Amino acid sequence: MKLKTLAILCSTTVLGNMAFVGSSMAATEVNFWYSGGTKPQQMMIKMMDEFNNSQDEYVIKGALQGNYQETFQKLQAGMASRTAPEVVLLDSTQAESMAGRKLVRDLRTFMDDDFNFNDFLSAFRQQVTYPNGTVYGLPAYGTTQIFYYNKQVLADNGFTENDLKTWQGVAKVSQAVTQKDAKGNTTYYGWEPMWGRHNLMDAALSNGAKFISDDGKTVLIDSPEWVEVWDSFRQWIHEDKIMRIHHGGQGWEYWYKTIDDVVKNRALGYTGSSGDQGDLDFTQLAATTQPGWGDHAAAPQAGAQIFVMPTGTDEAAAKGAFEFMEFYTSAENTARWSMFTGYIPVRESVKNVADYQSYTKANPQALIPLLQAATASKDFLDPTNGKISDALAIAADQVQIENIPAEKALKQAAKKAQRALDRANRS
Repeated sequence: MKLKTLAILCSTTVLGNMAFVGSSMAATEVNFWYSGGTKPQQMMIKMMDEFNNSQDEYVIKGALQGNYQETFQKLQAGMASRTAPEVVLLDSTQAESMAGRKLVRDLRTFMDDDFNFNDFLSAFRQQVTYPNGTVYGLPAYGTTQIFYYNKQVLADNGFTENDLKTWQGVAKVSQAVTQKDAKGNTTYYGWEPMWGRHNLMDAALSNGAKFISDDGKTVLIDSPEWVEVWDSFRQWIHEDKIMRIHHGGQGWEYWYKTIDDVVKNRALGYTGSSGDQGDLDFTQLAATTQPGWGDHAAAPQAGAQIFVMPTGTDEAAAKGAFEFMEFYTSAENTARWSMFTGYIPVRESVKNVADYQSYTKANPQALIPLLQAATASKDFLDPTNGKISDALAIAADQVQIENIPAEKALKQAAKKAQRALDRANRS
């Protein structure tokens, strides 16, 4: 991307910003693509404004995208046309895919002696570091999907949070609280998983499932551990009608429809992002960790949304991009981000931030994502540059939306994924 500048022309002496009569100063423009819900958007704009006002060498120009997938698709087109931004916010799978194709910068070249990379939480730091030491991104904030539910409705039906500790328990509670009209149509749902593969993958991992074999040669997504879980969700959604999936729409529309059902008392609870906390009323709702499956301990994924810096962009703007990332991920700012949005802070030193200590004491639900992340599975890093994840996404739609038996959907997905894995292992 060509370097852009903002000229600051001054007619009078302004000592505060070092501009003088008859002179001009130019701030390097740094383009940044990101997405997120309402609260993250608000805080991201605030962070960009604060960074821009804190110095006069760089100007961050943010461009909001519809969602993470739209960002990723647009980024790939931008890389091909050499119009990619200097920094972009991606999910962990997308970031790893870009890194696997050597399309992002190694951030070690930007880290000076004062930059304490070891202060980032170990799980997030490992997620962006290759065995050879390459650091292909910087964790922006941590995320994991947790449970939110209506405290009063749960209690009124004779249940406690302990009844939500397994998916079988969730189904039992959902069956009890679901309401139907005279025609058998559900008017109040027990639970609403979030559309897409992620909730289904989390539940499968909590049943002991694996994506690929330990030797890295065999795709395992059609194993009994997967099929049992996915077909149970199909039955709960389509046959028992005690759960519901909102899908489709523009951007995050499906997400907010799911939240609305619980907030407006049309469903007991839902599985959503830790970042939803900024939009929820915890006088009405409560948060808890995801459940296990049967006798298996809960093992949902936890990972970070990641800043990456595409290759081929202007060098001066790239330096500014890293300075913004460093500003954004400081202990104080990652604490502010977490308190405002509900996402997981990325630095160990956040524990020393007085405001964060006070906030989590007064808002214990803020610690639920951290509690889950401590024992969660790491985000799956797809060795096929996303082909296994894509196959699972198609299968999830077939199960959640089309009512196709999980065994059939996952067997088809496994065949596609195995071909992709075989190609990756040969390359």
